Amino acid sequence: MEFKISKDQTALVVIDLQNGITAFPTAPYTPLEVIGNAVLIVKKAREAKMPVFLVHVTPSSDFKDALRPDADNVMAFSNLPEDWAEYVPQLDVQPSDIHITKRQWGAFYGTELDLQLRRRGIKTILLCGISTNIGVESTARDAYERGYNQIFVEDATAARSDEEHNFPMRTVFPKIGKVKSTKEVLQAFD
Repeated sequence: MEFKISKDQTALVVIDLQNGITAFPTAPYTPLEVIGNAVLIVKKAREAKMPVFLVHVTPSSDFKDALRPDADNVMAFSNLPEDWAEYVPQLDVQPSDIHITKRQWGAFYGTELDLQLRRRGIKTILLCGISTNIGVESTARDAYERGYNQIFVEDATAARSDEEHNFPMRTVFPKIGKVKSTKEVLQAFD
């Protein structure tokens, strides 16, 4: 069966390609590789007049909405750089892009992402970004539970380690969607 993207029912959702997140090393692809591949897909989606959702994460200025779990390895937010939540310039943010600000890992909880997708008649989301096993996976699990079809762009996604990237790509994502390369996704637009 030939892989095609339904331009009328698909949206691109880009997770956390922002200055503060992309400043850290990632694997198996560098932040610049992920950004480069994501930009190719963003451009193609815009040309196809598909909705492009840019998602970024940031706590409120007083940090009171930051989650503080009793955990062994808590990810702490404090003293973030001023440009932490700004999208990387390579995304070339356009007025047509839809911006979603999240306060936790997943892009659905506490945001209007689901509402905006449904109002546009979206049935499938193309998902990419950083980090595979955190923001992307949390968003993917929520999308699955809401009934969306999903396409995961493997080489436009990365995590802090190969293991953190490969586990969801090999075990979780194939059960809830399709895992494709940037090249396969770009070809599916034609």
